[in-house]
Amino acid sequence: MQLASINQRPPHLVQALEALAQRTHHRVEAEELLQELSGITVLVARKFTNDRTADGLLEAFYLTTGCISLAISQAKLPGTGESSLSFLLQHGAERVFQMGFRHIKSLNSLPYVPMLSEFDSDAFVQERNLKALFFEICRADPSLAWSGDDTFARALRDRTQNQKVVECAQWLRRHHYAGPIRAAELDAHAVITVAVIFAIAGIAPIVARVKQADLEILIRGVRETPWDVEACWKAWLTQVPSEFHPIFLEHMDKCRDTIVRKILSGSSVKAVVTEIQNNYAGDEQEIDYP
Repeated sequence: MQLASINQRPPHLVQALEALAQRTHHRVEAEELLQELSGITVLVARKFTNDRTADGLLEAFYLTTGCISLAISQAKLPGTGESSLSFLLQHGAERVFQMGFRHIKSLNSLPYVPMLSEFDSDAFVQERNLKALFFEICRADPSLAWSGDDTFARALRDRTQNQKVVECAQWLRRHHYAGPIRAAELDAHAVITVAVIFAIAGIAPIVARVKQADLEILIRGVRETPWDVEACWKAWLTQVPSEFHPIFLEHMDKCRDTIVRKILSGSSVKAVVTEIQNNYAGDEQEIDYP
C-alpha cells in the first residue's frame, strides 16, 4: 500500500526570515521587515480579527504569515529560503501581502460548486466567503508545517473546472431551442445532462431546460426503431464548441449505461420521466402539467 506523501515544511515567510538571519549584515533589512510585518498584522487584525486583543493580533499575524507565503509560493521561485527572501526584499512585505490576497480574491470569484444563484452575488455573502477562504488557506502558525499553498492549488483546480462547467451550461442556455434562458438560478450539471439526454436524437435542437411533455416525446420517439446513440451523440457534438467537448463526453459516459439505457429499455415512460426529473434535471425543469 502506497501512503500519500506529507509535505512537512514551514511557511515560505519563515524560510525567508531564516535565510535573513543567516546573513552577516542583516540588521537594517530585519528592522524594516519587522516594521512592515507589524503594520500589516495590525491592518489584518482591524479587518478580520480583533486589533484590541492579544489573541486577535496573534491570529492576524498567522494570516499575514500565510498570505505572504502564498504570494511567494505562487511566484514559482526556486525552493530555497534565499530566493524567497530576495523576492520579499525586492517587492516589500506589504506588496507581497497584497499579491497573496489578490490570489485569494481571484479564487473566491470562481464558483465553489457548478451552481449559481442570486444569493451568490449578494455583497454580504461574497465578503463572508472571502473571509472564510482567507482563513482556510492563509492561516499559518510559524512553528508548524504549512500546506496552504497546496490547499490553494487544489481549490483553484476544482473551481476552474467548475467555471468551465458553468460556462458550458451558459452556452447551452443561450442556444436553447425555444430561445435563451435568462433565469438567474443555474444548475450547470443538470443543464448539461439534460442537453446530453436530448442529444441521443442526433442533430437535434439544443435543449437546456426540460419539459415533461418533451421528455415523453423523446422517449417514445427513440423507442420506435433501433437507435444508434453513439452516432447521434457524435453528430450532435458537431453543433457545439469543441472547447466544451470534454465536458459533454464526461456527461455522456455517465449517462450511457444509466439513464440512456433506461430510456431505450422497456421501462414505463412515466417511470423514466420521473427518474430524470428526480435525479438528472435538478432545477433545470419546467413543470408544464401535473
